[in-house]
Amino acid sequence: MSIIKNGPLKGKALDEVIKLYGKEILGKKYDSFPLLIKLIDANDKLSIQVHPDDDYSKRVENQLGKTEMWYVIDAKEDAKLVYGLKKGTTKESLKKALEENTVEEILNFVPVEKGDIIFIPSGTVHAILDGLLLAEIQQNSDITYRLYDWNRVDKDGKKRELHIDKALDVIDYDFEGKVLKPIFIELDGYNIAKAVSCKYFNVDIINVKEEFKDKPNNSFIIFTTIEGEGKLIYDRDYEIKMGDSFLIPASLGEFKIKGNLTLLKTTA
Repeated sequence: MSIIKNGPLKGKALDEVIKLYGKEILGKKYDSFPLLIKLIDANDKLSIQVHPDDDYSKRVENQLGKTEMWYVIDAKEDAKLVYGLKKGTTKESLKKALEENTVEEILNFVPVEKGDIIFIPSGTVHAILDGLLLAEIQQNSDITYRLYDWNRVDKDGKKRELHIDKALDVIDYDFEGKVLKPIFIELDGYNIAKAVSCKYFNVDIINVKEEFKDKPNNSFIIFTTIEGEGKLIYDRDYEIKMGDSFLIPASLGEFKIKGNLTLLKTTA
């Protein structure tokens, strides 16, 4: 749950504020908040999972599916992710590998480093491994099908619940993703790179060197600070530090961000 930390609404939960102010916050397009944004600091490898698309999820789970993206804020040397399956893997061969406990042999491990962008459409097998600090931007859905959990057991010797049948149904076996590198355009006081643009969200990377001006375009904006510090300037100055996320309401006018910092700008 996101809690507002300053201003006249300090201490209120974001969903409470949206109920109070609705379209002033979100814009005309949305009745509820459409995204989730997280910072994930992985000290151990997470489970292998996949998310369904909207059609499957509405039919089976009565909610939306999940498309997401990762931005690598920091990474240990030789860091890797699981991003899809090895070419030629089929539903049948994956099912057999799960039965024979050889699934790790057909996972697609990819090297990543600070600044990398990974787009994860629904149906993509994926996992965050250890030694990574990531920003994750996704549809507002909690539907996850766990395919494999590295044979780990809890203190009682029990393995974690898996959702193999559903996962096998929703995987895109032809998916071939590519880890992306941002390409920046130099502008006055800042530079900017397009990270991801899809029907659910748009994400830009902005390196503020002096000043960045912006205003909402009939919808909210979320900024996530991934490096440095600065100030948001509207009716007064608001301090911005690494790890902070702040929401610009759809009804707000022009604002400024000053300082020396790197931001993810997310719109929907």
